This record gives sequence, structure tokens and C-alpha cells, in this order.
Amino acid sequence: MAKIVTLGEIMLRLSPPGYERFLQASSFDVQYGGAEANVAASLTQLGHHTTFLSKIPNNSIGDAAIGTLQKLGVDCSHIARGGDRLGIYFLENGASIRPSSVIYDRKDSAITKAAPEEFDFDSIFQDADLFHVSGITPVLSPQTASVTMEALKSAKKHGVKISFDLNYRTKLWTEDIEGKQKLLREIMEYADICFGNARDAAKCLGYHEDGIDFINGEYSICVDETHMKHVVNKYHLKYLITTLRNSISASDNGWSAAVCDGTSLYKGKNYNLHIVDRVGGGDSFASGFLHGILSNMGMEKSLEFAIAAAAIKHTIPGDINYIYESEVLTLMESDGSGRVQR
Repeated sequence: MAKIVTLGEIMLRLSPPGYERFLQASSFDVQYGGAEANVAASLTQLGHHTTFLSKIPNNSIGDAAIGTLQKLGVDCSHIARGGDRLGIYFLENGASIRPSSVIYDRKDSAITKAAPEEFDFDSIFQDADLFHVSGITPVLSPQTASVTMEALKSAKKHGVKISFDLNYRTKLWTEDIEGKQKLLREIMEYADICFGNARDAAKCLGYHEDGIDFINGEYSICVDETHMKHVVNKYHLKYLITTLRNSISASDNGWSAAVCDGTSLYKGKNYNLHIVDRVGGGDSFASGFLHGILSNMGMEKSLEFAIAAAAIKHTIPGDINYIYESEVLTLMESDGSGRVQR
């Protein structure tokens, strides 16, 4: 199978048990996760060799975060150790009409102090097939921007395909919007595969077309064939992939996706989901599509695999999709009824 490298932050996740609110909680459940770490974990379980890059404190909490990935088989040998703290986020799981809520406590986390020289990129990208990073990582700090750019340059030098998830996070875009958009536009020059759509591109890259408000206008325009093609061609992408979520409530969603290669747009199967935990769903989707492409499934089957993999993730607590390829393929061929397997 393929050799994949991801770069990002893994955080400590603290959640009140079940659907309790922060105000009533007397304890927190502990999980670890982060966009690129989640992708590495999923791809390892799907049979690939994955390497996760980050900077993590050299203490017991850092060890626990790394251990979460190591037990799944992710190569953590290139992680830089140091810094004062692991980033934390608090998640209050929503239900019915009450949405989930996230509070971040990640300022000055270890990865925000990382430096390019802490990573031997030439060795890391030797014989690698794909490098995946998200728009979250480079906007955390000037240091993470520098690390991300050096990783991209090294990956491209070694002929490695680049996967980039725009992954817009409102709470990370409260200042220097134009500077961050410029940075992400530079990153897009390296990208072969991009997860996002015209709205994500407008927010993260400053993308625009005359007379169209992609940010405040109708969402359907952002994901239609015409404008998905325009984004593909603007940034010279091989694939642009977007999720299509219909939020009926915090507990129930319609779930599908679409992929565009600049020539055509394919929309996949729709699933009706009753949600246990939606955090990490997009990362599971990204890893599912990458698995399909790296396994030569073709564009359409890769999308169907991604949709099904992420649908399963919505039933699993925590950030990480604990998954088998066989169950994803079974779901793709089933009616999604969830009948007991005997």
C-alpha cells in the first residue's frame, strides 16, 4: 500500500459524559485527535503506512497523545518533542435542536513553536507517495506556516502528491485575514487534491467571481458543477472534493458528497445519519477518498468509499474513525439499515 505523511496538531479533547452540558459536568471523558492525526489514523487502519509529523510536549500527556496513534500503527518516530503544553479543546455534544459546542485552549501549544530544522524532511519524504495537510495547521502561528511550507517544498522535490484540506475554522480567522489567505494561496500552488468548494475557497483563499457572493449567498452555487469546475481550473487541481451535509438537527443529518476533476462533477450516494459524534467526520471523509485514489478505485468509487467511511465515523465516539475497509465496502453495497451482522 501507499506511504503517506501528514503534518498537524494533535490535541487533548475533554468532553462531559454523554450529552451533559459543561455546566452540569463533574468529569470529562478523554480523547485525543486533530485533523491530520485523524487522517493518519484512518489510513493506517485501511492498510497504508502513515507517518505523522508534529511537535508534542515531552511529558506524560504528550506520551498519551502519541500512544493513541502508535497503538493503531502510525509511525510517530519523526515527531519533535518539546514545548510547554499540548493544545486542548473542550467539546459539549449537542442533541436534537441543541448544537454541539467547542471551546479551544490551544494558544502557545508546542506545535506553534516548532521550527523546520526539527524535521528531517528529506528522509521523511523519501519514497513517500502522498503528503496531507490542512488549512488549520499553517494559520496557527508564523512558525507552523514556515514548517508547512518547508514540508511542501521538500515533498514536491521528492515527487510526492499533495493533498490539502482547506478546513476553515472561524475561531482561527479572527485577525490578519488577508495575510492568511495569501499564505494559503501559496500552499495551493503545491496542491494536487483539495478538499473544499467555492465557499471554502472564498473564505480561505480570497477566491471570487464577478457578481457572486460565495460566502453569504446560496450554498448550492458553491458546490454546483460550474463553480466546482472553476475552482479546479483556477488552482490547477486534479480533484476538488466537497462534503454535502443537510443538517436536520444536531442528531440527524443527510450526508453525501461530490467530486470534480475539472471536466465533470460526480455526486455520490446519500445517507441518513443518526449522529453519535460528528467530530472527525470530515477527516474520515478525506482519508476515505485518499484511500480510494491510492488504491486505484477511480474517482467515483473513491468518493463512494469516502462517503461511507465518514458515515460510519458519525456512529463512533471520539475524533478517530476506528474502521475496517471491509465494513466500508459492505456499507457501500447495502441499504444502510444497520442490521445486526450474524
